[in-house]
Amino acid sequence: MRKPTRLSPLLFIFVTVFVDLLGYGMVVPLLPFFVQRQQGGATAAGALGSLYALMQLISGPAIGALSDRYGRRPVLLICLLGTAMAYLMLGLAGSLAVIFIAIMLDGITGGNLTTAYAYIADVTSLEERARGIGLVGAAFGLGLMAGPALGGLLSAYGLSLPAFIACTIALANVIFGFFVLPESLPVERRTAAPAWRALNSAAQLMDLFRPAHIRWLLVSIFTLNLAFSGLQTNFPLYSQARFGWNTLHNGVFFAYVGVCAVFVQGVLFRWIQPRLGEKRLAVGGLGLLTLALAGIALARHDWLMYPVVGLAALGSGVSIPSLTALVSRRVGAGGQGRLMGGSQALLSLTMIIGPTLAGLSFEFVGVGAPYWLGSVFAATAGLIAWVALRPTPEPVSITSLSE
Repeated sequence: MRKPTRLSPLLFIFVTVFVDLLGYGMVVPLLPFFVQRQQGGATAAGALGSLYALMQLISGPAIGALSDRYGRRPVLLICLLGTAMAYLMLGLAGSLAVIFIAIMLDGITGGNLTTAYAYIADVTSLEERARGIGLVGAAFGLGLMAGPALGGLLSAYGLSLPAFIACTIALANVIFGFFVLPESLPVERRTAAPAWRALNSAAQLMDLFRPAHIRWLLVSIFTLNLAFSGLQTNFPLYSQARFGWNTLHNGVFFAYVGVCAVFVQGVLFRWIQPRLGEKRLAVGGLGLLTLALAGIALARHDWLMYPVVGLAALGSGVSIPSLTALVSRRVGAGGQGRLMGGSQALLSLTMIIGPTLAGLSFEFVGVGAPYWLGSVFAATAGLIAWVALRPTPEPVSITSLSE
C-alpha cells in the first residue's frame, strides 16, 4: 500500500467536506418545495430538520467509535455513499414517507464531518491541528456559500435535478476516495472496544463527559454552538421584520457570510494561530461573538448587518477550531473518532434545541430576542473556556476514550 502523503489526505478531506456541504446547501433550502409537491405543509417541512438533527445525535458517537475500531477510510466512504443514496431517494421520492426516509438515511450516515475531523487529528501534529481543523471550516463555509446558489439555479430546470446532481457529485467523491484516500489510523492504534459498545450512542456520550480534562471545554463548545444554532432559520424572519428584506436580499447576505467564513478559517486563522495560540483565540473569539450577536439585536439599519456579521464570522471562525483542537490534544490517538463523534452529537443536540429557543423568543419576546439570547450563550461559553483553560494541564491521554 502506498505510503500516505500529507497533501493527498488533507486535500481529500477538504474536498469531502466541501462536497458534503455543497450538496447539503443545494438540497436543504428546497426541502419545503419537495414537501409541498407531496401535499405536505410547514409542519412536515420543519419536522425534517428536527429528524435530521435527531439522527445525527443518535449516530454521531457510533460513527466516531466505529472509525476508531475499523479505520477512518471505510467509515468515511460508507458515509459518503449513504449521503449519495439519500439524495437519489429524495430526487425520486413520490411520497412524504420516502422523503422522510431519505432525510433519516442522510442523518444516520452524516458522519462525514465527524470522521474528517478525526482524520485530520491523525495526520497532523499537535501544533498544526487547529489549522487543519480551520481548513475544514473553510470548506464548510465555501460549500454553504455555493450550494444554495447552485441549487436555486438548477431547480429552474426541475425540482429533482439539484438532488440528482448532488447524488452524482457525492458518488464521484466516493470513487475518488476509494482510489486516492490512504488510511490514516494504523491497525496498532485502533481500539479494541466491543462492537456493541461502539454502537451505543448513550454510552459514548457518557464516556465523552467522564474525563475531567475535557468536560468543561466540551460544555463550552456546546454552549457556543447553542449561541447561534437557531439563527440560520430565524434570520430570514428577523431581516424581513426589521429591514423588509426578501429572498434575494437574504441570498446575497448568506453568500457574504460564506465568503467571511472561507476567509477567516481558510486564510486568516492559519496566519494568526501560530502567533496567538489556541487559548487566546478561543476566549477572544467568544468575546467577539458575544459583541457581534448583541450588535445584531441592536441594529436599526440593514447596512450594519455586514460589518457586524463579519465580526461574528471572525469570532466563531477562530473560537470553534481552537476549542476543537484544544480538546483533541487532550485525548489519546485511539479516541479521536469517538471524541469527534460525540462532539458532532452535541452539535446535533444544539440544532434540535436552538431553533426552538430562537423561535419562541422571537415570537413571544421580540425581534431581537434570539440574538440577545445568543449573546448570553456566547459570553457563557467564553467564561467557561477561560476557567477551563487556567491553569493549563499538560496534554494527556484519556483512558476512557482510548481504550
